[in-house]
Amino acid sequence: MTQDELKALVGQAALAYVVPGSVVGVGTGSTVNCFIDALAAMKDRIAGAVSSSEKSTERLRGHGIRVLDANTVDGIPVYIDGADEIDHAGNMIKGGGAALTREKIVADKAERFICIADQSKLVDTLGKFPLPVEVIPMAAAQIARKLRALGGQAVLRHGVVTDNGCHIIDVAGLQIVDPAATECEMNQWPGVVTVGIFARNRASVCLLGTPEGVKTLNF
Repeated sequence: MTQDELKALVGQAALAYVVPGSVVGVGTGSTVNCFIDALAAMKDRIAGAVSSSEKSTERLRGHGIRVLDANTVDGIPVYIDGADEIDHAGNMIKGGGAALTREKIVADKAERFICIADQSKLVDTLGKFPLPVEVIPMAAAQIARKLRALGGQAVLRHGVVTDNGCHIIDVAGLQIVDPAATECEMNQWPGVVTVGIFARNRASVCLLGTPEGVKTLNF
């Protein structure tokens, strides 16, 4: 199977986790686009969606799916999103699409996080994929210095402004052996909006696309 076929497979499989009559949280990225396309078939059986990016909002509305303001929704049963990496405990690196802050906000509203990914995203230790960190522009150089002090190669993602008007620093070369502690530490640095480690809001389930079909990992 091609990577696109695997993404379509897990996007379709995620429909089984959508609670009829409820609001569903929707993430961002190419795998999530497959889920959004599949969700269109049951749009009349959900109350609407809370979206984590302008791109996903546009795609949802294009299918006639109602998109709700996150501030009007107290909680959602499930949030469905992809990952750039996921380990065997459900911790993730996210933010390759620069939507990490809004993704974390929606994930925090959800009772369960359903991660949809192909098998190449499953790793033993997070960090091979460069860690995205969303920063206030005036703090970018300062945060980059702190990240380099940890042994990472920190590079500003050129030409990228997030939906929140902020910048992204990508950090290569880290071995994130304690995702929860690293997330907590970096999030406290002045100027950091959020870091792309999802440990506090880790996945409950991962639907992993493999050539043999969808493998379900429960955490």
